Amino acid sequence: MYGRVGYRWVVEPVPAHIPVLLREVLECLAPAAGETYLDCTVGLGGHAAAVAGCLGLAGVVALNDSDPGNLRAASARLAEGWPSVRVVAFHGNFADAPRRLGEMGLAADLVLADLGFSSNQVEDGARGLSFQRDGPLDMRLDPTSPATAADLVASTPEGELAKIIREFGEEPAAGRIARKLVEVRRTAPISTTGQLAEIVRSVIGRRPGPTDPATRTFQALRIAVNDELGSLAALLASVERAAMGRAKWLKAGARVAVISFHSLEDRLVKKSFAGLVSGGFAVHAAKGPVTASEEEMAVNPRSRSAKLRAIRLVSTSV
Repeated sequence: MYGRVGYRWVVEPVPAHIPVLLREVLECLAPAAGETYLDCTVGLGGHAAAVAGCLGLAGVVALNDSDPGNLRAASARLAEGWPSVRVVAFHGNFADAPRRLGEMGLAADLVLADLGFSSNQVEDGARGLSFQRDGPLDMRLDPTSPATAADLVASTPEGELAKIIREFGEEPAAGRIARKLVEVRRTAPISTTGQLAEIVRSVIGRRPGPTDPATRTFQALRIAVNDELGSLAALLASVERAAMGRAKWLKAGARVAVISFHSLEDRLVKKSFAGLVSGGFAVHAAKGPVTASEEEMAVNPRSRSAKLRAIRLVSTSV
């Protein structure tokens, strides 16, 4: 369970799923009784369960996720752990979460977008998100989406494929990797994560350090398949409109937090939040990017790359 006793946060994470930067998220969002919380990327519900414990009888938790299985699991977790809190849920891209919240007649006091994917998604080889387990070259966070990473690799022209790998993966060898992928696909489809990883390794060879040479290419294709940066840009634009009084899905004084896991995401968040602060529409709810403590990184190695940025809106039209 999660909750607040006096002025101390009491946090007991579920062992099978450790929500990243949980204590820091609670400190930035400062949830209070009766508030409405929107979790744009609820995953297995770790952050949502912690916030729900602070909202009381009149609180509302709105859950959104592109993975219908995770959304069902999180909804059940909230219903079982916090039956007094009203829970609403909708499946889809988090870019649509503000619109769907408004359609329900709700406005949020608290918003969180954790841009990482959950442990069960990474560990499921059938999802194709990791080369640690060979499986279909899928990479879709929403399994109902039409195009997989295999489709992208099979049909994208060499120049565009190189651009995706260069821009989304920040991979210096993008051109050579794209050329090799096109060469291989002429003779046989590239349909598994193991195939893709070996092709990339054959181009790059072994680099010094612990990072696998295929890491950046996998990141690039995953971002492209799920339009991750486009979705983030759309969500940030919705926050900006609400902060400037042009939309009504955020309440006055709303706190908005985003957890990013690579520099491409963090740059978008940093620029958007800095613009709102410099324009007088928001103040920082955290000093600079908040990162995981040594203790958290020891327990949850995936937290090493996490960066939390948060703002509090000064006013809105609501």
